[in-house]
Amino acid sequence: MKKCIVLLLLVIVSAAVKAQFDPQIGQYMYMTTAYNPAAAGEGDLMKVAGLHRMQWIGIPNAPMVTYFSFSSPFVIGKTRHGAGVRFMNDRFGLFTNQALHVQYAYRQRLGKGYLSGGIDLGFVNVGFKGDSVNLKDLSQDSEYFIENDPAIPTGSKSGMKFDMSVGIYYATPTWWVGASYSHVTRPVVDWDDYSEITLVGTMYVAGGYHWRLKNHKDWQLTPSAMVMSDFRSWDVNVTLMCDFKDRYRWGLGYRIAGSVNVLLGIDIISGLQLGYTFEVPHNKLMLESAGSHEIYLAYGFNILKPKRTNRYKSVRYL
Repeated sequence: MKKCIVLLLLVIVSAAVKAQFDPQIGQYMYMTTAYNPAAAGEGDLMKVAGLHRMQWIGIPNAPMVTYFSFSSPFVIGKTRHGAGVRFMNDRFGLFTNQALHVQYAYRQRLGKGYLSGGIDLGFVNVGFKGDSVNLKDLSQDSEYFIENDPAIPTGSKSGMKFDMSVGIYYATPTWWVGASYSHVTRPVVDWDDYSEITLVGTMYVAGGYHWRLKNHKDWQLTPSAMVMSDFRSWDVNVTLMCDFKDRYRWGLGYRIAGSVNVLLGIDIISGLQLGYTFEVPHNKLMLESAGSHEIYLAYGFNILKPKRTNRYKSVRYL
């Protein structure tokens, strides 16, 4: 197994690599600004949110990602807007991927909700820990092994490039849908004269519905789904959540890429939301990993006095 990983690593770093670096998250229905800038400023609340995901516990150098975001709506004259900032720190194998972006969304009233168009501008920093590469096993078994191959970085490498994403988003008090595309500029990060990496764009299409039971007003079902694709491979995540008294949540999710999710959530106090996801692989990874864990924490607040009582509330805080 280790030899196969080393061989794959050599292929990656010895040429111009075209790879999708965007990670998957289980609580996509809450962390919408992580992948769609048009969701910035949704509703009337300022929102601070963070998410941390530890994937494939028990496997060395398994992926681990942290998101942080802040977004807020604002009004200019009679027009509504949203703005925010997001940060991502992603680690997988010997690679690191860090991103810092500012977001802007223009919101237009349409029907019972708001239609938004958004843009995300910032920088990505992609790194590779070349000093952690272990080639001892490969050198003993291959007659073609070159100990000082210049295509293999001998130390830690990193590079920064400008990045941009775009999206559209529509939300009403009962349902929401959005589409976005990351890495529009296809940033190419150069590590040295022999290796570079191209961040290929990823398309996201996500949506959800809030269905309150007629005879049981305290209960609400919230199905949602997200499709994620770089037009060479794709993944689908389907989730069904059950809400009780708009405070307690639990549900199940399924990813066709190979996992089943168990989700739990609670509103600790008004506006403060905590969520947890346990993801179990249903492929051969089950024999090597103890699953994946994901925790989400968000706080929505309004520091400005509302001008009217019938404000449009966020579908995240019904």
